[in-house]
Amino acid sequence: MKNSFKNLSFPELKVKRDELNKKYMEFRFQSVIGHVDNPLQKRILRRQIARLNTLIRQHELTSKVE
Repeated sequence: MKNSFKNLSFPELKVKRDELNKKYMEFRFQSVIGHVDNPLQKRILRRQIARLNTLIRQHELTSKVE
């Protein structure tokens, strides 16, 4: 799963990041309510969002240089 984002284009990365952010917020609300099946999912989502942010920033920097 770690390397599955590298082959996505810049707009696809942004869409995927928005989807994961929405999923992360829903997960946080569920954890406050008390109904969470896998509590480690929060960490996984947070790390995936960080990976996407890194890739998006790399695309921005490479397009700025060129």
